[in-house]
Amino acid sequence: MAGKKTFPNGTIQYTFKRSGLLEKPIYLTFDNEVEGDAFAQRLDLLLDNGIVPTEYQSKSGTSTIGELIRQYERDAHPSPKDRGVLKTVYETHGSQHLAGITVDWVDEWIRKMKREEKLAPSTIRSKIGAMARCTDWGLRQKILLLPDRPFRTLPDGYSQYTELDGKLAGCTRVDVERDRRLEDGEFEQVLDMIAAGVLPRKQRPLQLEHLPALRCMFTLAVESAMRMREMYTLTLEQVVLKKSTVFLDKTKNGDKRQVPLTTPAAAAIKSYMESRALPAGRPENMLFPWWDGNPSEQALHRTTDYLSGLYEGIFEAAGCPGLRFHDLRHEAVSRLFERTNLTDTEIMKISGHKSQKQIMRYLNLRGSTVASRLW
Repeated sequence: MAGKKTFPNGTIQYTFKRSGLLEKPIYLTFDNEVEGDAFAQRLDLLLDNGIVPTEYQSKSGTSTIGELIRQYERDAHPSPKDRGVLKTVYETHGSQHLAGITVDWVDEWIRKMKREEKLAPSTIRSKIGAMARCTDWGLRQKILLLPDRPFRTLPDGYSQYTELDGKLAGCTRVDVERDRRLEDGEFEQVLDMIAAGVLPRKQRPLQLEHLPALRCMFTLAVESAMRMREMYTLTLEQVVLKKSTVFLDKTKNGDKRQVPLTTPAAAAIKSYMESRALPAGRPENMLFPWWDGNPSEQALHRTTDYLSGLYEGIFEAAGCPGLRFHDLRHEAVSRLFERTNLTDTEIMKISGHKSQKQIMRYLNLRGSTVASRLW
């Protein structure tokens, strides 16, 4: 409710204060009390709903989601994953005014992502999470005001499809947690297929290139829990075999970390180094031959897509149906739990996971392994 004060000359001053919404009070003066009361009532209603009229908004120069995202990317150095997600938000909602971001707006956006775009729950959480981090930064920088914190007050399960969502969308999307692990003999089958050097195909067999590199990276993935991009961007300086350690400075979440090497992992790198050969034009300090050193997201995505498709072809030809390269990270994390006495925290330090919940998604213990520990 606006404060109201009448001056000796008959004018009426209205004062509007909203902690967390207005940077400073709004003072308005009227000569006509009836007119002033009517205006104050309308403005109070807008402010109560978290809406600040344009003429009373902060003059920070940032008024839309698109402008906020650009400033966030420029000044806050978000993770590569968040940059990719925010790019899609920029394309679809960049023109949305920040003053209009309310609980109702966020709820409606989530409904549209389910009912119109038919996005998976994990994709919805990625978009909401990225925007939450972006707006948190904006709040700290006093670029925007979000009194309801609409991205942080969502209930558990907000990304899951309700029965009505499924009916209106024509389908119900659910999270699919992969639990594919290497079965007995599959590790050797893949190595044998790489050693053969040729993938059988209907039209023409595919001659594989860089066989030692393919073998090394496959072994390293199973033994170290490193992500594909973390491996193919490695430089020689990052690999210290004397300490059996790889030092990562280009990770998915933006943090640096040290990855200890198992004996098989260190042996695989040492063996590969004896025959390492890079194509012309590649930086001389690259460990593997596929990435040209271009740091742009487009170049990195091209390399990832190429290697993902190549390994899927190798896995299929090796008789490992349904196996994907990222499954090897699940395999590696599960082996760390099964074969070592490391604590959860120590394993998270190796894998780069930020929380217990995240690493549990990558842990797929075999029933036989768990059974062997029972009495």
